[in-house]
Amino acid sequence: MSTFSRYAPFIQEYIYRNRWDDLRTVQNEACTLLMDTEDHVIIASGTASGKTEAAFFPVLTLLCENPSASVSVLYISPLRALINDQFERLDLLLKDSHIPVRAWHGESSRSARAAALACPEGIIQITPESLEALLTDHPEQAAVLFSDLRFVMIDELHAMAGTDRGLQLQCLLTRLERISGCLPRRIGLSATLQDYAQAARWLGAGSGRKVSCAGLTGSSRKLSLALEVFQDDAEKWEFLYRQVYRRKCLIFTNSRNGAEEAVHRLREIAADRGDPDIFHLHHGSLSKELRRETELAMKNSSGPVVTAATMTLELGIDIGDLDCIVQIGPPVSVSGFVQRLGRSGRRSGRSRMLFLETPAGEGGSGPDSLPWDFLQTCSVILLYLEERWIEPFVSRPKPFSLLAHQTLAALKNTTGLRPAGLARAVLTLPAFSESISAEEYQQLLRHMLEKDYLERMEDGTLIIGLEGEKYTSSYEFYSVFKDTASWTVRWEDRVLGTLEECPQGDTAFVLSGRSWQVTYADKSSHTIYVKPASAGVMPRRFGRTGDVYSRIAARIRQILEEETIYPFLGPEAGQYLRDIRKKWKSVPSRGAMILPDGPESFWFCPWSGSRETETLRRLLSIGMMKKYYGPADRTAVQTEEAGRFVLHIRTDRGVQRYLDQAADFAAELDPEDPSLVLEKDEAPECDKYDFMVPPALLRSAFLHNQLSMADAVEILCSLRKVRS
Repeated sequence: MSTFSRYAPFIQEYIYRNRWDDLRTVQNEACTLLMDTEDHVIIASGTASGKTEAAFFPVLTLLCENPSASVSVLYISPLRALINDQFERLDLLLKDSHIPVRAWHGESSRSARAAALACPEGIIQITPESLEALLTDHPEQAAVLFSDLRFVMIDELHAMAGTDRGLQLQCLLTRLERISGCLPRRIGLSATLQDYAQAARWLGAGSGRKVSCAGLTGSSRKLSLALEVFQDDAEKWEFLYRQVYRRKCLIFTNSRNGAEEAVHRLREIAADRGDPDIFHLHHGSLSKELRRETELAMKNSSGPVVTAATMTLELGIDIGDLDCIVQIGPPVSVSGFVQRLGRSGRRSGRSRMLFLETPAGEGGSGPDSLPWDFLQTCSVILLYLEERWIEPFVSRPKPFSLLAHQTLAALKNTTGLRPAGLARAVLTLPAFSESISAEEYQQLLRHMLEKDYLERMEDGTLIIGLEGEKYTSSYEFYSVFKDTASWTVRWEDRVLGTLEECPQGDTAFVLSGRSWQVTYADKSSHTIYVKPASAGVMPRRFGRTGDVYSRIAARIRQILEEETIYPFLGPEAGQYLRDIRKKWKSVPSRGAMILPDGPESFWFCPWSGSRETETLRRLLSIGMMKKYYGPADRTAVQTEEAGRFVLHIRTDRGVQRYLDQAADFAAELDPEDPSLVLEKDEAPECDKYDFMVPPALLRSAFLHNQLSMADAVEILCSLRKVRS
């Protein structure tokens, strides 16, 4: 039978009504897997390739043939905005099916939830945080809602896996099955996956069910890419304005400040020219109302409209067809680049992306002089064009912060559990079952008892302690990612967004692309009241932009050595690359891992990623110093970053002796010893609930989750070959 003929009649009518000429490959493949097997299924294909329909058409057909006695589909999304967007699409699809679809998150109405509980059926759309709240606070409701749940659909799979939030979701799926007694099939949707085996392990964790994949053929869209370099910053903004002001475009930056600056500068140019203000902003520090206004402007505008955004618009929120994507600064990852590129060309079949770079002043010599941002942009583009390579997930084998959180979640709204029962409930969850030992969990529980996050009753039962209740009673408890914003910014009756710090004195600042002056700061409510100002500075922001993978660094090295001028480079960018290569080829021993810089210093060039480079820096400046140098000798060796993937090392005991010691140190070190990468009293708190974790476990978490010890040790051991 053809795929179309297998669909339910209301779906066939939907296809006729929308004048589809045919079904896409991914839709045919997904139909076969979902209707002819009992497997979990990953549907992996490009943005706007029909993944949602590929999943829902066969699922809804199966449900029409064999109705569920409860909610039948649980659709999990990383963003409320994406749920709201998908709600509109599903509502049209389900118009004639009599299958209800309801949103269940912090912005949904109580009446909608009450209706779902009164008659549990159809589809519920939810975020991981709202699912956590439901399972933790109302397990009896979850048991009713999902007693005959058939499918769990996880949208934007790549945004979940490899994070604490993704591990939380794995735990939630297992807890859901335990509470409701159901064993639903799981469907993961993603536009940016390469390691399908790794994604399959993540999706199937704890279920014991096989995972199959549909849509592995990739995107058929044509690509139009251009990279331009500007030595003058003002020239860059003028050029960008000419490129976007008559179009519908998204401008991506790597930071909120970058997005603010882009809109601020473009609005200044528009005002000078007397052009209309068509510029919008979208990032995590803006209020949800302002973000929604931007989404609607992009979706509904019939004329030019331009939005500068961070990763908040990287995912699949429908903002209509775009003429072009602009990236300012280097893409941090190939995955992010592909996701952003896919936002354009939905109708034309050609995705267009423009990259803009303004190289920082280049000083020094050797690796110090390299324009890393420009080279990283080239590397990311080439890795995708040449190999269609995308980063795999980075595992987090010691998620102690999440372990503390799930411990409190297991105890909330119970009369308590004995330690053995608590361990059975928590340590058997997929996020912990293979990586956390019973001894480590006992260590965590003892610490949580000492700090009153837990309390032991006379009969030995554990309950949540007074300190723990401070956190479990807050709505923020349900999320496991940090929210660094602490000040709410208000103008008249509108919330503009948030800042991480309150501006000091009379300093004006930029938010939502406009300048504001503080009129009053209410410290008790952490609210800043503002009025418009004529000019302002960018507020201080914190946080990291993300890890850079080793393949990106290795491709940069290849870029420096080859002669090709890539077709996506503009004339200025092409000449700029020629100049970079000419300068690099004058560096002595440039192809080696060790580049000389005088008798007592050198550059260490492993061409590895940011995690590996940071691990090397810590091993050499902490572990090796402890082994070979006393406290009085700490100034004898200095190790610091010199460029993005290179270390600069100065030693007054001679380079050769230092390299001998480094190789010997690597051959003998214990890769499980946190003291080699952390100072004596250092116990970094990297994750939201790390304050509940004892220092010894925090040190272990930092070693295993934030660094890459195995790769760093391999690099250090290779120094023997370098010397010989």
